[in-house]
Amino acid sequence: MRLPLFIAKRYLFAKKSHNVINIISAISAIGMAIGTAALIIIMSIYNGFDSLIKSMMSNVEPDLLITPATGKSFIPEGDTYDWIYEQECVKNMCSVVQEQVFISYDGQQGLATVKGVDWIYEGESPIRDHLREGEFLMHRGDVPLAAVGIGLAYQMGISPRFLTPIEIYFPSRTRRISMTNPAASLESIKVWPSCTFSVNTEVDSKLMLIPIEEMRELLEYEDEVSAIEIRTSEGTSSKELALLQKEIGERLGPDYKVKNRFQQNESLYKMMKYEKAAIYMILIFVIIIIAFNIFGSLSMLIIEKDEDILTLRSLGARERLIKRIFVLEGWMISLTGLAAGLVVGIGFALIQQHFGLIKMPGSFIIQAYPVILSSWDILLTIAGVALIGYIIALLPVHIYRKRS
Repeated sequence: MRLPLFIAKRYLFAKKSHNVINIISAISAIGMAIGTAALIIIMSIYNGFDSLIKSMMSNVEPDLLITPATGKSFIPEGDTYDWIYEQECVKNMCSVVQEQVFISYDGQQGLATVKGVDWIYEGESPIRDHLREGEFLMHRGDVPLAAVGIGLAYQMGISPRFLTPIEIYFPSRTRRISMTNPAASLESIKVWPSCTFSVNTEVDSKLMLIPIEEMRELLEYEDEVSAIEIRTSEGTSSKELALLQKEIGERLGPDYKVKNRFQQNESLYKMMKYEKAAIYMILIFVIIIIAFNIFGSLSMLIIEKDEDILTLRSLGARERLIKRIFVLEGWMISLTGLAAGLVVGIGFALIQQHFGLIKMPGSFIIQAYPVILSSWDILLTIAGVALIGYIIALLPVHIYRKRS
């Protein structure tokens, strides 16, 4: 292995009789470096946005969600819920009643997803960290209040500065629908806006929070809930969360579903994974195109070194050794570019991650582009680029051997 590597190094760095070979080799290495750096940087930026989306969704989605396996509601009773409260990793457990309803505000009508929340949610909700206007309250004395997503508030003209109530309607479960007077078959309540919040576009455009007792009155429930939301303490590991989810599921039995955050919004998280895989494949394809420069420079080098090949053969060198020399040289071009690209890409990602030099345009929730450098992404980049470089280096050698 030492002899082929020694000769390959001499060929790589030695001055060729045709200067164009040196130029193409340098362009190939620079191209591989740019492709590698771009792959590291873009994957790291995607990781940053991915983490940002997940952190924003965590303000709405609990760590664990208990729902009925069939139907829309259930009564949370039994020893299991007492057991959940006693677990050290459990921060709080909230009862919620959620439904899509019709709302009316100052002559504007529309649909909204209204979530009735209990006093625990009111006191410890992470929504209060994302307020745009007003104060996060569900009650002011005996007056029921509502927290409204900023998109829904803009669409309906809702403002906590106004005294106009939000009217919420839902078909009665106990009264028949009257064709002559449809309004008589609707239950309705009134709440007053206390604040607006912004989490993300999807949530902001449809979600409204109100007291759970008001939501139960609207849906004609007594003690029923739509779901139980469980939030764990900061620092709880994914393994601890998985064990808690499994234990709760076994205690509650098949009549209930216990979902983690991924399972609550499975389509979104799967789409994010597929997007990242698509980005990786597109950039790898770009690197493949760049790597064909190596094919050209190595083909020209083999032709130039034809006399050296004959000399090596006359000295007893086998075809395998000659092949290895040129494969190693072609691979060294791509590995040189890979090393340079890793230094540039990792360096840029770390600088942006810690100092945020490149700012986000416009008024976004963060000031600089989010970047998270992942060791797994670095390994995938090294493996992908190194494999492409090796395969590209094999092609001209294989073609030359066929011709000879």
